[in-house]
Amino acid sequence: MARSVSTSRRITFTVVAWVIALILFFPILWTIITSFKSEGDAIAFPPVFLNFHWTLDSYREVQERSDYLLHVWNSAAVSFGSTLIALLISIPAAWAMAFNPGKRTKDILMWMLSTKMMPAVAVLVPFYLAFKNLGLLDTKLGLIIILTMMNLPIIVWMLYSYFKEIPGEILEAARMDGATLGKEIVYVLAPMAVPGIASTVLLNIILSWNEAFWTLNLSASQAAPLSTFIASYSSPEGLFWAKLSAASTLAIAPILVMGWFSQKQLVRGLTFGAVK
Repeated sequence: MARSVSTSRRITFTVVAWVIALILFFPILWTIITSFKSEGDAIAFPPVFLNFHWTLDSYREVQERSDYLLHVWNSAAVSFGSTLIALLISIPAAWAMAFNPGKRTKDILMWMLSTKMMPAVAVLVPFYLAFKNLGLLDTKLGLIIILTMMNLPIIVWMLYSYFKEIPGEILEAARMDGATLGKEIVYVLAPMAVPGIASTVLLNIILSWNEAFWTLNLSASQAAPLSTFIASYSSPEGLFWAKLSAASTLAIAPILVMGWFSQKQLVRGLTFGAVK
């Protein structure tokens, strides 16, 4: 029998949840509001919240100065490309670790996770030189490779935890029916882990979309994604807050829309296996 919750407690939890949500969302809201200000209003002190002259000048200047659609295409190509390659590598790897573990499986998983603890700047110079010699600087292929490598440990760990929740007896039954290894993964394992795979895909796309360190250092103009588009509004003359906010709003808009429409699937995947 489900535990009953009093009305007062339900109201308290609702209020606390809304307060936390508003605190987390406030930086995004402030950025959106600032994008409609003039540069003078953007740096006014004390800051003005709604009582200012709303204008689209910053958006017009951003559109005239930069090719927004090119940066969106670069971000989409890099994010979806790195996610696809990472899935092709991580699904078989996670399957092997979950259903055919060896003596060193735990050690391999910990080693993969430990690579995320290393500061990215520590390996920037070797990667930069390697990409320069291979002709991968300022190319979408180069960014796809580096983002795949950076996010692969997280993807393997997530898929491994999802696959561990699937009963091994189901896969054994498929083998007894004559399923090959490929069919077992494609037709049995993958459909059962759709929520987990979907949340992993969404999280990896978000991580790749928001990546700034590698994209700023390994791209310039041809393959520059939206992170470079935003950084271009920081100059030696100073920070143009209204234009910077307009560029940031345009950059996060596609990922916000995608996250809004896929939030149910994302929550399902992140809680996959949490309730028995």
